[in-house]
Amino acid sequence: MPAFSPEARPLSSVAPWLSIVGIGEDGRAGLSPAAAAALDAAGLVVGGRRHLELAAPLSAEALAWPSPLTDAYPAILARRGQPTCVLATGDPFHYGVGAELARLVPPGEIVAYPQPSAFSLAASRLGWPLAETACLTLHGRALERVIPHLQPGARLLVLSWDGTTPGKLAALLTERGFPRSRLAVLEAMGGPRERRHAGLAADFPDHGIDPLNTVAVEVVAEPDARVVPLSAGLDDGWFEHDGQLTKAEIRAVTLAALRPRAGQLLWDVGAGSGSISIEWCLRHPANRAVAVEAREERADRIRRNARHLGVPDIPVVVGRAPGCLAGLPAPDAAFLGGGVSDPALVATVLEALPSGGRLVANAVTLESEALLLRLHAEHRGTLRRLSVARAEPVGHLTGWRPAMPVTQWALTKP
Repeated sequence: MPAFSPEARPLSSVAPWLSIVGIGEDGRAGLSPAAAAALDAAGLVVGGRRHLELAAPLSAEALAWPSPLTDAYPAILARRGQPTCVLATGDPFHYGVGAELARLVPPGEIVAYPQPSAFSLAASRLGWPLAETACLTLHGRALERVIPHLQPGARLLVLSWDGTTPGKLAALLTERGFPRSRLAVLEAMGGPRERRHAGLAADFPDHGIDPLNTVAVEVVAEPDARVVPLSAGLDDGWFEHDGQLTKAEIRAVTLAALRPRAGQLLWDVGAGSGSISIEWCLRHPANRAVAVEAREERADRIRRNARHLGVPDIPVVVGRAPGCLAGLPAPDAAFLGGGVSDPALVATVLEALPSGGRLVANAVTLESEALLLRLHAEHRGTLRRLSVARAEPVGHLTGWRPAMPVTQWALTKP
């Protein structure tokens, strides 16, 4: 085994000056002596209005978070080297502001005093093993992001955006075939206002919930529930399309050829219905994609499909490639659909890919196939022909109806 080596980056020469203090609903009473001392020593205390009230009395200058939060970052950074305190809910590094601040301030200049997160508090109230529970946040995020996690028997803990989130989540569960899922809403945990509501999704109230709440969900699926499968190659019926769709069998092979890895970015050029982008993002929650589509009506369809399948954050660029690719973040992988016929597009995408990046192109026309043959001769990679036939009625009998064959070229950039 190689010996452990410290990080190559130099340590900061500035002593720790930024304290990030997790505070609960019990306010100062729940702080450790060290956290309380850091709070009292600060010349500036930054936090939400609720945090500042919980930490009162304060002798320091107080700054309530503006909207957006980033507007306060210059004021915090301007005090580098002077005792400064940022207040956060519970654990500042679990969907908290701590991670954002650590991107701006060297970790050696930060001292953090976390408290139990809302997830830990909820799990302790419910007796759930946290390691076997999906912990999500809908705070500032689209409700549909919960959809891929709606697997039969799953347990979810969800941070709410506000008091309307539980009702909206219950409605989503009911609409998608999970009406008997059990919900528990835990309000203001750890303080005198703590309260719990429980019930089935089908009849859960959509009002009267405290804005500070965490939702626990035990997923119960009806036989016809819309459960997003974990495998690639979703049934074609999952996608709204106008015929411009990479069919399920070809899509599964294409995803395998793209070889997605966690956190990678895909360019889906000529996205059509968005099926490749969507399935790329479904492979891992950290995966990202940019869908590029020339036609506005198809771009709208991509957005609807992405919301319906639980990856609503896919940006759609409307325009003709390669021109519209300028300025996009560099991809880790790229997919060119069945209409690829422009050598300049392929050259632009290859130039954008890093060493080790993957390019996969599918061709369904003779002209597109001829281009892929030339590209294979020039760059090598792998070339294969994919053919699929599906059983369909032939009168009162059944026969095989072949789909158009697909030629696929895949390359790992040297």
